[in-house]
Amino acid sequence: MGKRIIQQARGHGSGTYRVRRKAFKHKIKMPANFEGEGTLVKLINSGGHSAPIAKIIYENKREGIKGKGIFYIPAFKGMAEGQKITIGGKEAKEGNILKLKDIPVKTQVYNIESKPGDGGIFIRSAGSSGTVSRVVGAEIYVLMPSKKEKPFNQNCRAVVGVVAGSGRLDKPVVKAGKKYHIKKTKGKQWPRTSAVKMNVVDHPFGSGRGKNPKSKVAKRNAPPGKRVGLLRPRRTGKKK
Repeated sequence: MGKRIIQQARGHGSGTYRVRRKAFKHKIKMPANFEGEGTLVKLINSGGHSAPIAKIIYENKREGIKGKGIFYIPAFKGMAEGQKITIGGKEAKEGNILKLKDIPVKTQVYNIESKPGDGGIFIRSAGSSGTVSRVVGAEIYVLMPSKKEKPFNQNCRAVVGVVAGSGRLDKPVVKAGKKYHIKKTKGKQWPRTSAVKMNVVDHPFGSGRGKNPKSKVAKRNAPPGKRVGLLRPRRTGKKK
């Protein structure tokens, strides 16, 4: 008798496969309507993120609002506690948050907004950065870490610099237990068993018989547990 496969158990979202909410308690987002100066008060080691998180405090001077505001961004390389950063303006200094139209070409940036005011969603993992490559009309093209150029609205903001934690992958993990805790913190499944190495009760690709060397394209109307392999692929086969 067959049983529900691991993909179905993960989709069900039990405590075994659900990520700890505590690992993502810091919301990484730049303030939408603020220009001025901020101060880095603390560098935070967050298990849910590959890069250290910078806690920045700023003086909120908007109408009807008094007091200090706090926001979190990925720390840049060389950041130190007590350091001042500028939000807005035109000085392309490391750590400053500027609009893309005010950042010179060939400057390294990270935490880029998709739409003006959304707080930044692109390029946030440790050691990564993009490069402002060219200006075409009202669009700014940024060379992404994937080596593809992406156009952005000129009013989208970004942080100048490179994300800290670039040596993360240089040090070997060495122990399986360490790898287990790294993956568990981020809610990732590990170790991941190849489907063709499973028994037939555990996966449709299981058992030693009936191994088809061709690509496995799942049927569109296949039920959960049967819908495995290549799901709605754009292309199949090896790239030439």
